[in-house]
Amino acid sequence: MRGVGHGLLSTDCWKHGCKTSAPAHGRRPAHPVLRDSATGSLDGPPAGGLAEVDLQLILAVDVSPSMSRIEQKVQRDGYVDAFRHADVAMAIKAGELGRIAVLYLEWAGPNQQTVIVPWTIVESREDALTLADSLAALSLTEGRGTSISGALSTANYLFAKSGLYSSRSVIDVSGDGPNNAGALVDPIRQVLLAEGVTINGLPISLPRTGEADGFASYEPSSLQSYFERCVIGGPDAFAIGVTNAEMFATAIRRKLVREISMNMNQVIYAAYTERSDRTVDCNMIGQLPGR
Repeated sequence: MRGVGHGLLSTDCWKHGCKTSAPAHGRRPAHPVLRDSATGSLDGPPAGGLAEVDLQLILAVDVSPSMSRIEQKVQRDGYVDAFRHADVAMAIKAGELGRIAVLYLEWAGPNQQTVIVPWTIVESREDALTLADSLAALSLTEGRGTSISGALSTANYLFAKSGLYSSRSVIDVSGDGPNNAGALVDPIRQVLLAEGVTINGLPISLPRTGEADGFASYEPSSLQSYFERCVIGGPDAFAIGVTNAEMFATAIRRKLVREISMNMNQVIYAAYTERSDRTVDCNMIGQLPGR
């Protein structure tokens, strides 16, 4: 398997300028990048050109303070279980090339984005199981603030330096609250949409169960509306709201299958909140006090 890494790579995109004008199809790295021979991680193009995959997928996962350790573990375990499930491997193999590239990014405040698993090419059930095992073995991270704009900016930078070629690029943003730190979401969102990137959402609104178990400060339909109006976008974009911890793994798996295969007929929504008609002021919500 190419690309499973075990180290942590921290990135600060607002400090180093992560915006790029690279095209969405056939993205080329903005800076020279190297392959890590010790881990096999794919940090740049192999000899002879760019590695080609059906999809470049960044899993941008919220680890802000409002996410308790228990909620973080449920979230992490959901992705681990998804890559262990045969449905995900089958969706990958059904693609034109039968392989995708996945990067797992944990984010919090504007300067707190950490690549937990770098670009990893998955083209078999064994690859998916290896990725899942690597992710399960890593410690949870945590940060301060909720900067969806920082996560999107970092994702833009990571696409630009992936050393990969694909017809589709997707960012999968999970979160339990609106952007409340750093820059506004819409400017970087518009950059990504102009490059043909799809941004999908996993708004998390678990029931309030006390300090030890975490809490949901945002009513499910309000958070769903925020993600629909202010975060997601691009070709075939969608948001699946999770309101029940027991359905978390199922929701993530079915979301991944949809993102990978783009086959609407294969999707059965888990704890899905229907699209809301309420109006959302994205900029005002972005000015909420930090959490």
